[in-house]
Amino acid sequence: MGTTAAVVALGVAAAGSAAAGSAAAGPTAAAPELSAASNADVAQRWAPIHYQDVDQTGTNALGGRSDYITAYDFDGDLNARNNWENTGNHTLAATAYYSVQETATHWFVTYMFFHPRDWSDSIFDTEHENDAEGAMVAVQKDGSTYGVLRGAVTVAHTNFYSYTPSGSTWGAGAESIDGTLQLATNPHDGLTHPVTAQEAKGHGLKARPGYDIVGDGVIYYPAGRAEVPEHPDDRNVAYRLVDVQASGGLWAQRNNTQLFASAGTFAGDASGSCGDGGISCSQNSANAPWGWDDGDDGPGRGALATDPAGLSANYFRIPEPLNRTYVNNPY
Repeated sequence: MGTTAAVVALGVAAAGSAAAGSAAAGPTAAAPELSAASNADVAQRWAPIHYQDVDQTGTNALGGRSDYITAYDFDGDLNARNNWENTGNHTLAATAYYSVQETATHWFVTYMFFHPRDWSDSIFDTEHENDAEGAMVAVQKDGSTYGVLRGAVTVAHTNFYSYTPSGSTWGAGAESIDGTLQLATNPHDGLTHPVTAQEAKGHGLKARPGYDIVGDGVIYYPAGRAEVPEHPDDRNVAYRLVDVQASGGLWAQRNNTQLFASAGTFAGDASGSCGDGGISCSQNSANAPWGWDDGDDGPGRGALATDPAGLSANYFRIPEPLNRTYVNNPY
């Protein structure tokens, strides 16, 4: 079981005021109302149980550490161009990032998982400094505190994948449904959560078992604290959630040229051993949520995070009213 590295308070007051809006799909939705649940509570409730495959071999594997999730500022600074070099000599405490957008009818929660290295042990692949992939979950308000989970879209490199849980009313829209979103009980809160998984090395993210642990791996549970895996096959590691929109946080640093090379793209260079495990090291190759893009799909770059209601209306067939006027959209 992972060792605790930090505890972060998760209480974030829900923000925004009621605003009039019309449904973009289905019958006219009710006037927007803010939920009594805070953004942080909604994000915590639907945060994924996260399977991370780990590869201990290879020039840049660091015995499996290169596959651990952590904070983008894990090394204590905001210089993204030294993260590759610092991966091996800093604590990699389990951290994930979230943002919540709310309409009168739904919540949309985007999660980002960060790795300091996207690495390889094949001469046919490139490596790059920093890696950020994630998922968006869509939750219908049904009068209960946290609503009902309807769908999810995950990020695997430059492709998005769509999923619905069993019993969901949502179906395929402009994009096909790629699989069933599995749920499992989180032992830390006793509630069912969606289950996601990332591959080793390149860290593409899908709903499990689209990717899965093969051999060694870490299972991360949302539990309000950041633990460090005790070894590369630790199957119970707690992770904390951090608001992308927190004061001084990731969104606030979006114009910091040490952290970002351009809008929505993390800075990353070819220093250190980057490229030693693959054919080369590419620069400035990782994106924050507002930079995620599936170029073959209709919604534009960043829409998964900045306009998840619009993206959901495009990706899925949604029979219930879907209000696309945000009463809370921090982007």
